[in-house]
Amino acid sequence: MSKTVITYGTFDLFHIGHLNILKRLRGLGDRLIVGVSTDSFNAQKGKRPLVPFEHRLEIVKSLRFVDEAIEENSWEQKLTDISAYDVDIFGIGEDWKGKFDSLGERVEVVYLPRTSGISTTEMKRILSAFDEKHVSELKRTLDSISQIVKELS
Repeated sequence: MSKTVITYGTFDLFHIGHLNILKRLRGLGDRLIVGVSTDSFNAQKGKRPLVPFEHRLEIVKSLRFVDEAIEENSWEQKLTDISAYDVDIFGIGEDWKGKFDSLGERVEVVYLPRTSGISTTEMKRILSAFDEKHVSELKRTLDSISQIVKELS
């Protein structure tokens, strides 16, 4: 009997942690459906992705182990999707541990460990340090290094 797995996420600044969790989720079943949070739903959650929804959805759709990528528009959608797609397993990162236990009445709920050393939040924190002034200073420094390399060549 085949098993369908579903998960949800923003998948902003797609990185190896996203890839790892999706691969592990696919390993739990025969079919993987991924809900990608829309920009408007992220706004409701207080998040502001750097990568537009359409791009994030296309990235997830292009993964060979993702069978279907869908829009996620609300918290309540999870229950509807579980029925509509005949889902057996709901899986998500352990940073959500306990938040979706109520879905256990309908499906098996699995919380998977995060990939250590990588986090979209941390990547955004680092990138936020690069304001216009820092970028200009970095550009001047790189231009200077480039000039030195040219003169030494």
